[in-house]
Amino acid sequence: MRIAMLQLNSRHDKPANIAAIETLFAERIAGSGVDLVVAPEYATFLGGTVQQQHAAAEQFPEGEAYRAMQSLARRYAVAFHIGSMIESDGGAYYNTAVAFGPDGAELCRYRKIHLFDVETPSGHVFRESDVIERGNEIVDYPLGRHRIGCAICYDLRFPELFLAHMKAGCDIITIPAAFNLETGKDHWEVMIRTRAIETQCYVIAPGQIGLHEEPGGARACYGNSMVADPWGTVIARAPAQPGVTFAELDFAYLEHVRGKLPSNSHHVIS
Repeated sequence: MRIAMLQLNSRHDKPANIAAIETLFAERIAGSGVDLVVAPEYATFLGGTVQQQHAAAEQFPEGEAYRAMQSLARRYAVAFHIGSMIESDGGAYYNTAVAFGPDGAELCRYRKIHLFDVETPSGHVFRESDVIERGNEIVDYPLGRHRIGCAICYDLRFPELFLAHMKAGCDIITIPAAFNLETGKDHWEVMIRTRAIETQCYVIAPGQIGLHEEPGGARACYGNSMVADPWGTVIARAPAQPGVTFAELDFAYLEHVRGKLPSNSHHVIS
């Protein structure tokens, strides 16, 4: 399976973010032979005030961003996993990943379960729960002969979610993110490789990069979008700029790893 990761510098300008994604599809995805494209967290709107974020939310399947992303999947005949968009539902707001099939049909919605309510060592305070509610459902979806498990950013720190995807039979896990620069430089790659090793899955982790505005001031995302294979080897890494990075997923190798070290069948603690 050939996949593509989008690394973005999304900000609080939805039309500009959509246009940037459309340009990457036209210039890099068209004719590339990819089966799956994965975009980072908050792909269509990142940052701004709480009021701006809520104003940018959409009630799926309506909305400018939802329709534009669905149209890209259909136009380029690829599965498209949008790392997340801001969803409005019954007066509540969610950080929601949506995946479309090559025909534009919706394959899944996953509402981020673990919210980033953290004060970093340097004193920066993040309270995602001031903006959105948390989801409560573990979600995966089929693509061809394989299952893809969903996670978003801060979910990366909670291995029980990833073990649930392993037990559900996933071969791929997506971790789209807008990972903070301060913690990313120490934790991002270590945890991605760990999740790949412990689940013996391919892990696809596209990230936001660069600055965006938040109420507390400008914030930097770490970037370093990467793909780790089931042995924990990083097989693709994005350069330090927005763009597209490709990778080949070899499922014969995945089966080789699982056969050589069958740890997935040795779990005794549920």
